[in-house]
Amino acid sequence: MNATGLSIGQVALAALMDIAYAFAIGSALLDRWLALEGQPARGARERARASLVAACFALPLADVLWLLYQSAEMSGLPLLSALSKVPTVVGQTQVGHAWCIAFGGAVLACVAALTGRGGKAGGALFVLAALVVALGKAAMGHAADAGPWSLAVAVQALHLMATGLWGGIALAGGLTVLPALDSSTTRGVFIRVAGRISYMAGMALAVVLATGLFNALRGLGGALEPLSGSGWGHVLTLKGALVLLAVLLGALNRTSALPRLRRSASTEDAHTFKNVLHLEAFVMIGIFIAAAVLAQMPPADMSSF
Repeated sequence: MNATGLSIGQVALAALMDIAYAFAIGSALLDRWLALEGQPARGARERARASLVAACFALPLADVLWLLYQSAEMSGLPLLSALSKVPTVVGQTQVGHAWCIAFGGAVLACVAALTGRGGKAGGALFVLAALVVALGKAAMGHAADAGPWSLAVAVQALHLMATGLWGGIALAGGLTVLPALDSSTTRGVFIRVAGRISYMAGMALAVVLATGLFNALRGLGGALEPLSGSGWGHVLTLKGALVLLAVLLGALNRTSALPRLRRSASTEDAHTFKNVLHLEAFVMIGIFIAAAVLAQMPPADMSSF
């Protein structure tokens, strides 16, 4: 990948799309959990809902800007001049068709966030929106080279949803919700939410690893040599290292900080869990950036696509 202004802009916007998508999923799930906790969790739930709405507005905005950058890259025109090519890209290219699906899902997520208010219908609508976004985004990337309705696209969509769930509860939990539960009167809520975060992250991680391995082997053509012999392999290695770091941080919370917190309910142990999750959230941002770079680069083994 040549580091031009257009490519850097595309990577930045693709990463923003992934981060907003994850933040929305994590915030929606935390909002659902906090609704079960009643009055003590009111402040934290308000934060979760605010971050949900903000993420749901950021997602379609990032989608629109990414499409403009994509149109400029495909047409070879300057950014502003490429505005006239957007209808052509949307109407006549596979990327444009897939973008419409992802953008439609993002708009649907906004509707769910603004009208759901924690109800079952709103929750179901948001899950549908998240699935539509994942399918559209999967069909916009390298997986679609095997066909827009291929197994590769289905696996990539599942990978995107699982990554969004894993990263989202770290982002929304570590940066938004748990800091609002930092008092002795909300310690019980903190412990229960922390336990749910740890459990759900572990479930999502299992899917992330399985689908990520499938995607990696496909991109490498079933061989390990491209890991060291291609730029795509180097970035994949970096992403893998960041994933390992996030896994270790999650394991530290699950096996050490959370058991101590459940025994002691102390402020010190609550801060330990929150700080580790906070660090995990920043590592997840790095993972999303690495994933955006990989999406912009040709795979190591194009023969597998």
